[in-house]
Amino acid sequence: MDGATIGGLIGLLVGTFGGLVGAVLYSRLRAQSARGLAEQIIESAKREGDNIRKEADLEAKEESLRRREALDYEVDTARKEVREQERRLEKRADILDQKLELITKKEREFESVQRYCADQQEELNLRNQEVKQILIAQKDELHRLSQLGPDDARALLLRRIEDELRHEVGGIVLKYEQTLRETSQQKAREILATAIQRYAASHTAETTVSTVDIPTDDMKGRIIGREGRNIRAFEKITGVDVIVDDTPGIVIVTGFDNIRREIAKISLEKLILDGRIHPTRIEEIVKETQEEMELHIRQLGQAAAQEANVPGLHEKLLDFLGRLKFRTSYSQNVLRHSIEVAFLTGLLAEEIGLDGAIGRRCGLLHDIGKAADHEMEGGHPAIGGELTKRYGERSEVVHAALGHHDDLRPETPYTVLVAAADAISASRPGARRETLEKYVRRLEELEALACGFPGVEQAFAVQAGREIRVIADSQRLDDPAAAKLCRDIARAVQEQLTYPGEVKVTVLRETRSIEFAR
Repeated sequence: MDGATIGGLIGLLVGTFGGLVGAVLYSRLRAQSARGLAEQIIESAKREGDNIRKEADLEAKEESLRRREALDYEVDTARKEVREQERRLEKRADILDQKLELITKKEREFESVQRYCADQQEELNLRNQEVKQILIAQKDELHRLSQLGPDDARALLLRRIEDELRHEVGGIVLKYEQTLRETSQQKAREILATAIQRYAASHTAETTVSTVDIPTDDMKGRIIGREGRNIRAFEKITGVDVIVDDTPGIVIVTGFDNIRREIAKISLEKLILDGRIHPTRIEEIVKETQEEMELHIRQLGQAAAQEANVPGLHEKLLDFLGRLKFRTSYSQNVLRHSIEVAFLTGLLAEEIGLDGAIGRRCGLLHDIGKAADHEMEGGHPAIGGELTKRYGERSEVVHAALGHHDDLRPETPYTVLVAAADAISASRPGARRETLEKYVRRLEELEALACGFPGVEQAFAVQAGREIRVIADSQRLDDPAAAKLCRDIARAVQEQLTYPGEVKVTVLRETRSIEFAR
């Protein structure tokens, strides 16, 4: 091995050794540095631990102080409450002592009152015994003087008391009957006056003639037609009479049936407006108008029910109600009359505490039979009762329709109210086509005729002259004579007077006994 190689090996070894030495030195330096760092960390940790311990000690001391303060506050509060309760107990004890003293005083007073009452009771018992002995002695003396036994005396006394009480009770009953009669009459007048005042209806007057305006007088010839064929066809289809005279600007349509007359009037107005007037066109227009009239009648019935505030009527009843618009009774429109009676009946019912809705329903349908009296047999009350019953109305409504003219004995108060409202609506001056002078004169003649008979004290015409009430002299006439007087007056009215409808004659005969106690 040459010198260079050995030198290289030696250099390598030296270098390796040097590196090992350097590494050992470096590791020792790092170990020393790490120990120094660890010591610093431990020292720092010790300082921090000391700080934390000091802070914990401070916080513990502060917490202990806070708890001590809170405990002191609670203790003070408890002491205050205890002192307050002690004061209350002392006060209650004082009050109890006062009450006990008062009770003791009351007990002493009560004992004294008991002793006094016992003394009084003993004295009262003694006096009662004395009174009983005196009464027994007086009864014995009375029996000795009257020579009557106890039973006879008792019976005699009871008979006298009974006679006196009978007369007194009879007088009291008559007195209160008269007072009750006057009070009820006054109350009835007030109720009727209030109801009439609260409802004011317009006065109506219908005719049996309608006029149709025409644009020119040449239209009259077109209405008549060639050889009168147009007017004959029109009259045949509508069932009315058409009067075409010299009166300028109008054509008159007349007929007793208001519905047919209204259909004819509307049809003629349509024909004049259309201008095509011939029999075929007349038939078309009249048929169309009849269909429109049926709808119009239903609408009239609905409007009347709504105005009177009567809901839930059957459709057929609405149709019959609408037909009343074209019916008159002594020139008074029956539909307006029915609405007026509905309002008056409702007001009267409410015044006496009944159901106003039922009253309005009874009043609105009371004359419904007049819409079908030309189709069904019987008077309009019977027909109205049949119709209302057929279409599901309640018993009060049915009976009001049947009995509002006093044909039946009233079973419900609504029937009486309907009759009263019907009389009010029909009898007020101007409601029906009669002047006031003629109306008053007819009533005066009726009363004068009744007063002309012997045995008649007074006579009163009521219900617009539909009833005459006669007061007979009970001393001159007996019951059979009063019945004969009633028939004679009815026959005389029928033969001597002219009046619409019928007149009811009522003869009243009564005997009164009146005594005064002074």
